[in-house]
Amino acid sequence: MIPLRALLFRRNTAAMTLLLIGLNVLCFLYEMAHPIYLRDRFIEQYALIPDQLHPITFITSMFLHGGWLHLIGNMWFLWVFGSHIEDVFGSGKFLIFYLLSGVASAVVQFAANLGSPVPTIGASGAIAGVMGAFLILYPRVRVVTLVFIVIFVTTVELPAAFMLIYWFALQLLSGLGSMSNVTQAQGIAWFAHVGGFIAGAVLARIFGQTRSRLVY
Repeated sequence: MIPLRALLFRRNTAAMTLLLIGLNVLCFLYEMAHPIYLRDRFIEQYALIPDQLHPITFITSMFLHGGWLHLIGNMWFLWVFGSHIEDVFGSGKFLIFYLLSGVASAVVQFAANLGSPVPTIGASGAIAGVMGAFLILYPRVRVVTLVFIVIFVTTVELPAAFMLIYWFALQLLSGLGSMSNVTQAQGIAWFAHVGGFIAGAVLARIFGQTRSRLVY
């Protein structure tokens, strides 16, 4: 399932969300500008690597991506959900919320993979936090979603609660499965998603309540 848009009126231009998307794109382009042998060194320097802990990488790792699909997928989810969360919190609080969610997700991934030499990169933990906040603030808002049914592709309007809880359950089950190395080869930081989602849900209660919004 791929979310296309939330049926929710946005009062303001999501400037911080756009800025974060732009920053992620610029970081990725800078990363890709390096020759391959230097690119690996660059990633090792700024990625979160559990057996080479550098505190700053809890932040820098969330601005690195492993490829175009990784980047585009993350930025799409950030726009669909983040633009509305920013509208509630305001740009400044949204930035703080985003970074805290990203750090929380990295801490959970670090704890779940103590001693691992595998670098962890990507904004998906912070974006999972945005999704967790959306679940708390707008569980009944319908989300236009692209659904793949065998060889057919269609769009349906799903309640945010259904879509986001389903997504979270997949991350949790996949993370638990990876502990027995069944899905470890997929190279996905499942526990970063789980940690970020829970952190976002908790932080949503702290950062503010929903405002009056128009649903269409």
